[in-house]
Amino acid sequence: MHTMIEMDNFDKAVLVSGDGDFHCLVEYLESRDKLKGLLVPNRQYSILFKKYSKYILRIETLKKALERKNAKINGRSKP
Repeated sequence: MHTMIEMDNFDKAVLVSGDGDFHCLVEYLESRDKLKGLLVPNRQYSILFKKYSKYILRIETLKKALERKNAKINGRSKP
């Protein structure tokens, strides 16, 4: 509910959840062109989000990419 109240205060939203309880919020934000992305924890997330696959990015994928970037910056292989 708070997100709906604050919609005029942001351009796009990124939700971090794989829980289908947030399906109605994802649906609402997408219908108003306010959904930027949906970060899910791993490969297993609610089937209700299948329709929004173009917004989904798995956090585990980001973790690997950030570890590689950090390794290049620090000159070491692991953070």
